[in-house]
Amino acid sequence: MAEWIECKISDIGTVVGGATPSTKKPENYENGTIAWITPKDLSTFTGRYIQRGERSITEIGLKSCSTQLLPKDTVLFSSRAPIGYVAIAANEVCTNQGFKSVIPNENTDPLFLYYLLKYNKDKIEGMGSGTTFKEVSGNTMKNIVVSVPTDKKVQKRISSMLGSIDEKIEENERINNNLEQQAQALYENIFCIHSDIDTKHISLSDLMDYAGGSQPPASEFVFSERDGYIRFVQIRDYDTDSHITYIPDSPKNKLCEEHDIMIARYGASLGRICFGINGAYNVALAKVFPKKSFFREFLRCYLSSRTFYEGINNKGGRSAQAGFNQSDINSFEIDFPVDETIVKKFECTVAPMFEQRLQLKKENQHLASLRDTLLPKLMSGELDVSNVEI
Repeated sequence: MAEWIECKISDIGTVVGGATPSTKKPENYENGTIAWITPKDLSTFTGRYIQRGERSITEIGLKSCSTQLLPKDTVLFSSRAPIGYVAIAANEVCTNQGFKSVIPNENTDPLFLYYLLKYNKDKIEGMGSGTTFKEVSGNTMKNIVVSVPTDKKVQKRISSMLGSIDEKIEENERINNNLEQQAQALYENIFCIHSDIDTKHISLSDLMDYAGGSQPPASEFVFSERDGYIRFVQIRDYDTDSHITYIPDSPKNKLCEEHDIMIARYGASLGRICFGINGAYNVALAKVFPKKSFFREFLRCYLSSRTFYEGINNKGGRSAQAGFNQSDINSFEIDFPVDETIVKKFECTVAPMFEQRLQLKKENQHLASLRDTLLPKLMSGELDVSNVEI
């Protein structure tokens, strides 16, 4: 049986904060090659190892503030807005002030540390303080008490068991991304690049309707499934089940099905396209209703295109409360084939690709559920891994 001890995070690694170079000085960012990570970069990040964020900084930017280069295998932990995003640096990176990252010491397996912080997320978040928003200070992070195996080999066995599940999830994600890119390339090749197709200029509303979700009163939320209640999902729930709540039954046009096209209707994810979640009620999302069944994959690709994404963000704005409505959808104009058999053929080609993506997405949900079930049992020592071979 492995020996476990209680210790502080500062006993197993070095806690490091970050900073932001002045955005008023272009020389801090222009042509920068140093990876710079913010919590926003992790808001839609589903893997474990991150290489870079949306922006990079220059050497001048690095030296202009208190951020510092973190070595490969540093575990990044967002300490505010929100608390609890976790990722591992795949290479040297630096972060803004929204992180309290941990550089593991030589006796700590980096992947084990990653899962340890995920396991202790709620505990760490509970230690946060602040009036406008909660934040975990560097001193608080250093003094968080955790339980760890003294033997690094045991840490590696635990991280290997959890890591093998995440590796499969990540491989499925890579396949799904490839399938999506193939579908998008076909769409661009057939409907955007070729000029020999006769088209007509129509409104996007001629091809689809949509129904937006709405925010139920917080008093109606419950946190476990019960009779007469249905799942209530927000945009963040499309990558994790950690925030699922339930509300009383609602109008059927507000419910998702797995083949539905869902569009993030406001906020930082404005314009993002999601899978439907069977039987779930949605908020901050628009459910698309194709006016003909064979419009579905054409619409899915158009709504996933850069043209639509940029257009909807320009109409909706880019503030935290940015959003769009039916009139915004109605104002989109699109060149659509006069001969609809072209769209039918496209549907026949692309629909199986979407179906494969859907099945892999469902497999990932099952794998994530298995991982999340094992996580507390492994990280508490409830499951003995002494005899596990790696």
